[in-house]
Amino acid sequence: MQRSFLIFAMAFIMLMAGALFYAARIPVQAPDTSIPMVPPVVDQTQQAVHPSFKLPDIEGNERDFSEWSGKHRLLNFWATWCAPCRREIPLLKAFQDEHGDDGFQIIGIAVDFPEDVARYAESAEFNYPILVGQEDAMAIAESSGVDFIGMPFTMIVASDGELLNSHMGEIHEADLEHIVRVLNMLDSGEIDKESARKGLDFL
Repeated sequence: MQRSFLIFAMAFIMLMAGALFYAARIPVQAPDTSIPMVPPVVDQTQQAVHPSFKLPDIEGNERDFSEWSGKHRLLNFWATWCAPCRREIPLLKAFQDEHGDDGFQIIGIAVDFPEDVARYAESAEFNYPILVGQEDAMAIAESSGVDFIGMPFTMIVASDGELLNSHMGEIHEADLEHIVRVLNMLDSGEIDKESARKGLDFL
């Protein structure tokens, strides 16, 4: 009697295990509770951004961004306490030497205390203008629709004053070479503004 019960119990367990195994292999479709996807709305009326500002230089003289109109401008935001920013400076100086006569202008914007910047500039021997500000400097990027999330940070402005793109983080020689290539193509008429913006997207 006890043996028959054990055999029956084992058979029942095996039967249930088989049923569970089979049921587990049947795909179960969860009810669709997701929200229907809505395509993003693109603002077709968005206007081109032309940065405009005034900031003091190291000597305390107010400088207007329009002073460098007619040149492609790279606005490099940096600080004396920022190691990647300091690493960029020799590269930016070399770039200014090489391309300054070709219509390119580096403009350093120090988000720092004027005294610290002036002291650092003594040894850095900048060959491009350095403007100084704190909240005012950050507001330049924010007013141009760019999220200022840290330094170094470089804005690329075409010769007519239109912001084309920006580069987050430390800039390298290959980045600068690419910027020159794209802007030279823009100057020659090989590409238009929209293509130039897209060409700089990799930055």
